[in-house]
Amino acid sequence: MQYMREQLRRAGNPAPVAIGIDEVSMRKGQTYRIVVSDLKRKRPIWFGGSDRSTASMTEFYRTLGSKRCRKLKLAVMDMWEPFYTVTRREASQAAILYDKFHVLQHLGDALDEVRRSEYARITSQRGRSFIKGQRYNLLTRRAHLKLKGRAALKLLFQVNRRLYVAYMLKESFEQLWDYRQEGWALKFFLNWWDALRWQRLPSFEKFAQMIWRHWDGIAAYCRPENKVSLGFVEGLNNKIRVLQRRAYGLRDEEYLRLKILTCMLPEI
Repeated sequence: MQYMREQLRRAGNPAPVAIGIDEVSMRKGQTYRIVVSDLKRKRPIWFGGSDRSTASMTEFYRTLGSKRCRKLKLAVMDMWEPFYTVTRREASQAAILYDKFHVLQHLGDALDEVRRSEYARITSQRGRSFIKGQRYNLLTRRAHLKLKGRAALKLLFQVNRRLYVAYMLKESFEQLWDYRQEGWALKFFLNWWDALRWQRLPSFEKFAQMIWRHWDGIAAYCRPENKVSLGFVEGLNNKIRVLQRRAYGLRDEEYLRLKILTCMLPEI
């Protein structure tokens, strides 16, 4: 552990201007820690808290200090209320941007709910056979599907219009992040929301309402000054999951904290 502490000492702790905030599940159940990353330097800078509560999020900003808090210009996070509330209080000048990957995860959950409801609604074995085993294909972007997956979806959509509509709504929503002006992004979203009318997709309606409640943090992506690599946080999460698997059974949380904080640092 001394080696990792020396890595951190040499890397220093400069004031970040753009941070990514996310939670890490420590074990089965509702046990979390918060990980904060410097998005410009592409490295995690804090791992702690006892959960993902307001108190734990406040702990990070207290560690950062008021002087460095005032230098923050952007905070990327998921739509978890304590993250927003504390960031708005401790770094009110910072723009808040909701992480695209978490937004799309909510949309994927809405589509999966349609898949489950359709499977429950249809009673015939033949009708269910078209849906069974299609979860991966439905949740994967069409551009990333292999020929076999596309063929399976084509067959499914021929017999199930509701899943076809839900899938196309999921695919088209990706366009939201292509806009560079908030007005055009808003027009696109309202048209997308309007397309839900009469479709009998309550999970999508619930998703649209959630997006509307958090619109400012999504529209912020249109602003040039907020252009950061959103994929870094997702990549870091994957790396942390690998570290957790390797440390399976290890009770020393300090060791895991040091491994996470140094995972993006050069060797010394």
